[in-house]
Amino acid sequence: MNKKDYYEVLGVAKDASEKEIKSAFRKKAKQYHPDLNKDNPAAEEKFKEVQEAYSVLSDKNKRSQYDRFGHAGVSGAGAGSGFGGFSGFSSGFDGVDIDLDDIIDSVFGGGRGGFSSGFGGGRSRNSSRRGDDLLIRVDLSFMESVHGTEKDFDLDVVENCKKCKGKGGFDEETCSTCHGSGTVTSEQHTLFGSFLTKTTCPDCKGKGKTYKRKCSECHGTGKITENKTITVNIPAGINTGDRLRVAGKGNAGINGGEAGDLYLEFHVKSHEYFEREGDDIYLEVPLTLTEALLGCKKIIPTINGNLKLTVPSGTSTNDKQRIKGRGVDNKNRHHKGNMYVVFKVAMPKKLTREQKKLFEKLSKTDLETKEILEFDKFTEKNA
Repeated sequence: MNKKDYYEVLGVAKDASEKEIKSAFRKKAKQYHPDLNKDNPAAEEKFKEVQEAYSVLSDKNKRSQYDRFGHAGVSGAGAGSGFGGFSGFSSGFDGVDIDLDDIIDSVFGGGRGGFSSGFGGGRSRNSSRRGDDLLIRVDLSFMESVHGTEKDFDLDVVENCKKCKGKGGFDEETCSTCHGSGTVTSEQHTLFGSFLTKTTCPDCKGKGKTYKRKCSECHGTGKITENKTITVNIPAGINTGDRLRVAGKGNAGINGGEAGDLYLEFHVKSHEYFEREGDDIYLEVPLTLTEALLGCKKIIPTINGNLKLTVPSGTSTNDKQRIKGRGVDNKNRHHKGNMYVVFKVAMPKKLTREQKKLFEKLSKTDLETKEILEFDKFTEKNA
């Protein structure tokens, strides 16, 4: 039976370095792992090909012989490579949830250094770890968002037990099961041979220490859930979707690790009159017909109090006036927005007799504008 070229099997060039060959093998081993490809009957055969190719190309002498004489120069290399048969791998892990990364890492010493002796070093289970972050969603009124505010929050936070200082018990002693390492070692028979694998110690849960007396407050966990009230200063300029980080106010760390952070995510309620775009504020101001025609002085609200505004004569609906610096004073961006007043001329629905007479008199005067005259000319041409 004709065998495939080993370089082709691993997908590397003939001048590939040891590192490239090792990396290619890891990828192919994952790709064709039978337990991850149970619906693919060809996976097992592919996996054997990858195993055989690597056993030759990872050995300098065998690779040299293969480069000179081909498969004839390394006859039987696959069977005697020291990786063992495939059946040994399956029978050793029946009914077990296999993490292929852990198996490959045990071969490669964690995937960082050179090829190991087969006793890959795992991560320390009793090292300190940072606590979890917390996220809460906060509703703000429109004015709270533009001016900033101070708010109190009630949180259920995981804290280190004060009674046992986060240890979970008293009268500390070295764990007799793992001898203080936090892990236990067991032998596993895999496709790559027999390897020692490390798992978290079931007795000390990875701490390396046990206690003669379990803490009654936290029941041995070292953690308790406490309801805490924290006060947060919310800066001016917050908008919907913005997040604020409060350092160190999340859950407590593990094995002395630092606490996580608290994140506040904001939703700003709409305002009856003001609208916000970025740091600019928009306000619609209604005008009577006479205010629009004759112009006037008008008191209008802003986010910082009332302001007297001069409305020019002849103002039309949707005319806009800018008031510089009267928008949001955004502390985070160090930017102050503007305010835009949009006028809306309100047409009266009903007129009194006196008002009708006044408008009839007004209609007999020359009120035609340039736009009206041009439109009338167009209408005559289109007739």
